[in-house]
Order: sequence, then structure tokens, then C-alpha cells
Amino acid sequence: MEIGTKQAPFPRGAGVLLPVFSLPSPQGIGTFGREARRFADFLRAAGQSWWQVLPLGPTGFGDSPYQSFSAFAGNPYFIDPGLLAGEGLLTREEAGGSARGRDPARVDYAALYRDRFPLLRKAFARSGSADAGARRAFCAENAGWLEGYSLFMALKTHFGGREWLAWPEDIRLRRPAAVERYRAALRGETDFWKFCQFKFFGQWRRLKAYANARGIRIIGDLPLYVSLDSADVWTHPELFQLDESRRPVCVAGVPPDRFSAGGQLWGNPLYDWDAMRGDGFSWWRRRMGAAARLYDAVRIDHFIGIVRYYAVPRGSKTAEGGEWRRGPGEELIRALAAASPGAGVIAEDLGCAVPEVEALREAAGYPGMKVLEYAFDSGGGNPNLPCHYAPGCVVYTGTHDNETLAGFFRRAPRETVRFARAYLHVRFRRQLPAACVRAACASAADTAIIPMQDWLGLGNGARINRPATVGGNWRWRLRPGRLNARLAARMRGLCGLYGRLPAEEKTEKEK
Repeated sequence: MEIGTKQAPFPRGAGVLLPVFSLPSPQGIGTFGREARRFADFLRAAGQSWWQVLPLGPTGFGDSPYQSFSAFAGNPYFIDPGLLAGEGLLTREEAGGSARGRDPARVDYAALYRDRFPLLRKAFARSGSADAGARRAFCAENAGWLEGYSLFMALKTHFGGREWLAWPEDIRLRRPAAVERYRAALRGETDFWKFCQFKFFGQWRRLKAYANARGIRIIGDLPLYVSLDSADVWTHPELFQLDESRRPVCVAGVPPDRFSAGGQLWGNPLYDWDAMRGDGFSWWRRRMGAAARLYDAVRIDHFIGIVRYYAVPRGSKTAEGGEWRRGPGEELIRALAAASPGAGVIAEDLGCAVPEVEALREAAGYPGMKVLEYAFDSGGGNPNLPCHYAPGCVVYTGTHDNETLAGFFRRAPRETVRFARAYLHVRFRRQLPAACVRAACASAADTAIIPMQDWLGLGNGARINRPATVGGNWRWRLRPGRLNARLAARMRGLCGLYGRLPAEEKTEKEK
């Protein structure tokens, strides 16, 4: 299999997985403001090289970043009101008032939906001609997705938040006369959504530049699938497996697995890969190019779906009745490589071992993933055990879908705990989480990514997501004051001990 130029390996280093929404802030949710910069400063002090985030798109059903209204747009909740106040678009009282009284450890999405958009509308109303040239340039540069997204969101607001499949037929089917009529009628509303994207990307670029200047690179997350209720499906129905009424023929999911006995029924529409192949995967090339501009490296979620995907008939109650179908494989990988030469990619290749997936990943030079929580349940041959790692992989103690280490070992079967204690050479169950963090750092994996919860030793109350469930997920927040010099020194010590300090720091020590 020949992909072309292989991706260069990642330098040996370490990083922290922390979603933006989990950052502390006085805004009810993490933002791109002061606390995000403080976190970048903390990572530098802790000897880290990477900050891994979850998808940054606007969240829809279930508040999941993997069910976004757009594969290209950013989440308006992450726009920092304090920074808007600094521009004179909000008062200090307005910027700090909407989140008072909220639980600093949990995101309240209902309250955010109620309070945040009126605040952003105030800022928009006051923006006038400020940054007019920059805003016009941004809109022109991103017109390919921004025009469709802004109209989609304006229509969603106009129709009371209903999904686009419930809109009147003429606009649901995007008949040209209806599109022009609504675009003219909702021009002020579409301008508001463009303003939100202008501010989102401006604040993110400045935050990323701040982190990069301190030696911290950003790993973003690219979900393989998009939400059915998204601007992407509404504006490009020809790229998806839909019937005449624009409803999915089959939907995405996975068969029964460790998370669910009935499989996971995600409900995303499936791509029409033949249609995408017909125009050289142009939508995917644009998407990958946008991600490469947004991040320093990208984790492709559910990488297996590029080789083969699981199709579940629409209307199924579980994912058990689906079937595997062939995906585009190396054709798509070649297109992605051409769209973003030099961009770092991590392949989320977890799940059932599929030789074709491993061959494609290796041909592209993408590092795969190892997860320590999966390592201790099947004996010494388990490929997630650190003794089997080789350079060219990324090790995680757990992902956003896993329990925290403390929660996992508290609930793990006795046999799993016994094997883990023997493997990690510790006497007590309570010592296992810290031993796993150490094992990840000591391993041969190029990169070790540790969720912030595992550095802090938190239990399952700090879990991010429980797969195959809806409601109560994506809410955990880091309490103010948890990141301190003592923790930074401990993290830096492990990175130094196992050769994971950033390259410039290693060079300084050698001098």
C-alpha cells in the first residue's frame, strides 16, 4: 500500500487531555479567556508539550461535542465575555453576571442556552463598524461553509430550535426561491451568527498563539461523522446516504462492545462515499484543511470507519442488526494528506483489531492509540500493556469515554486488580492510578497523554462521558485552585525522569 510521503514521527513528549468546557472560569463553562491562558502557563511549568482538547464545534443534541451543528463552525459558548468587555462590547458587570451562583464543578447547559446568547446579542448590537474590515475578510475567507451555517442557525432560531427535517418542505429541501426568501428575511440574524464565528476564531487564534509561544501545541479532535441536524447535511445532502425526503437510509454506530451489550447506536448519517469520490473528496479536503489551521495535530476519531463502517437500518432500537461495509480507505487518506501537508495526525484505532486498519495507519505513518485501562484484563499478551509498545504510538491512561483511573480501579474485578498490581509492582489497589500514570510516562510510546482527572486522582464524579447514554455527560469542570506549583513539579519530575521534557528544555540541560 502506497500513500505517499509518510508523516514524520511525533517527538517524545507528554500532554494533558482537558476539554475547553472543563476549564475553570466565572462564566459557567470554560472559555478562551484568562483561565485558558493560565492553563497554558501551567502546562509549560509542568514540562508538557501538548494540550489535547475535544471537538470545538457548536453542540447540539445531548450537549455532545460529537453531535455538532457544523463540522466547521466553533462553539459560541467558548467566546469569553471578559475579552468582549475588553473590546468595549460588554460592561464588566454584564460579562461577569450571568454565571453567578452556578456550580463551578458542573456545566449547566440549560442556563447557558438561556443566558449566553442574549449576552452575545448585546455585544453584536454594539459592535457596529468595529473591526468591519477584518470581519468582512473573515466572512469572505470562510464563505464556503459560513454562508450555509449562518443561514442554518438563523432558520433554526426562526423555527423555534427544531431540527431541519421538521422545517417547511421548501426550505427543508433548499429550493432556491425559498433559500433566497429566507436569506433576505433573516439577514440580521445571519449576521449575528457570522459575528459569533468571527469572535470565536479570533479568540481561539490568540489563545493558540499564546500556548504555542510557550511551547504548548494543541491536539484537536476530528469526529469521523457529523450530526444529522447539522448545516453540513442540510447544505450537502448529496454527500450522504439519504432517501428522497432527506432522511437517512442507515445510520452510524458500532456493534456490541465493552460499553454496551446492544452496541452503540450513534444515529449519524452515513457518507455516500461514491459521491464523495466523484469530486475527489473535496468536502473532506476542506474539512481537514480547516482542522490543520485550527490545531497543531489532529486525532481522527473512529479511524476504523475509513476502512470499514457499520451501517444500522434507520429506526432500529439497538445497533445489533447492523452490517459492516467497505469505506474509502487509502483514497481518502491520500486526499487528506494533500489537503494538509505537514499536519500531525493521530489515528483513533481502538476496538476490534482489523489488519486493514493497521496497514492503512502504518502506510500513512499515523501513530495509533494505546489505553492503559484496557491493558489488565487478558494477561501478558494484551497489546495495551506498556511492555508491547514501540515508538510510533500515543498512550493514554484513559480517554474522554473512559472512567477515571481512580474510578476504574475502585470498580475493577479482583482478577484485573491482582494482575495490575503484579504488573505495576505495587501492593495496594489505591496505588494503581499513580502507577499507571508513571507507566505511561515510562513507556516507549512517543507521546503520553494523561487526562487532567488522572493527574489529580479524581474519581468517577469527574468522568466526562458515559458512552451509550444521553444526559449528564460533558459537564465536568476543573475547580479553581486545583492546579498548583506542587502538581506542576510532580508532572515535570516524571517527564524529566522519562525523557519527555520539551526538546528545548532537554537541550538546555545538556548545555
